[in-house]
Amino acid sequence: MTFDELLSDVPLVAILRGLTPERAIDVGATLIDAGFRCLEVPLNSPNPFDSIRLLADRFGHEAVVGAGTVIDATSVGRLAMLGARIIVSPNCDVAVIRATKASGMVSLPGVLTPTEAFTAIAAGADGLKLFPAEIAGLAGLKAMSAVMPPAVPIFAVGGVDGQSMGAWQAAGCRGFGFGSALFQPERTLEELSRRADEIVQTWRSLQLQQSRDGIAMQAASDKGLVETQFV
Repeated sequence: MTFDELLSDVPLVAILRGLTPERAIDVGATLIDAGFRCLEVPLNSPNPFDSIRLLADRFGHEAVVGAGTVIDATSVGRLAMLGARIIVSPNCDVAVIRATKASGMVSLPGVLTPTEAFTAIAAGADGLKLFPAEIAGLAGLKAMSAVMPPAVPIFAVGGVDGQSMGAWQAAGCRGFGFGSALFQPERTLEELSRRADEIVQTWRSLQLQQSRDGIAMQAASDKGLVETQFV
């Protein structure tokens, strides 16, 4: 799966902070079964490189697997060799962005202000991680979205849950990252599956409703046009 396919299908990122290599395959399979197509292992997890390698080897053909909390460019090359395809950061580090693109991977740096956002875009970022989204707020995102290039997707991360996705999407988000609301190391696979299912189904319901609203608006527009022609 490519990043563009992820955006058009289920643009939800599973942030697996605290994942261990011993659980990587089971956790990855549970999330894939639920519909997640992007698995991110933060580098401040136990043995993250091993977990990323295992996930990439097993699920790389059906999901975008990569690393989060990447704050130095020296790790990027090693991650590329392990099969990582996306590099996510909590901050806007031009060196990390450029190293990511030079290694042929997707760059999703963290931003909070328009200055950081435009700096990231100029450096080659494929998308932006609004973080912490709860601090920026819906009003902040809406204002930022008004001046951002439409082709650059914004992912809301931090303080977002399944029930608030609709509001964030209306404000300009095209994707979301879920951390502790989805995964915690002590949670069972059954609990993980339940939470993942709820998030994915909520997303799909939002898309279905948007599609219906779009059809209704188009029908109303067509009706108005026809009535105008016969006045």
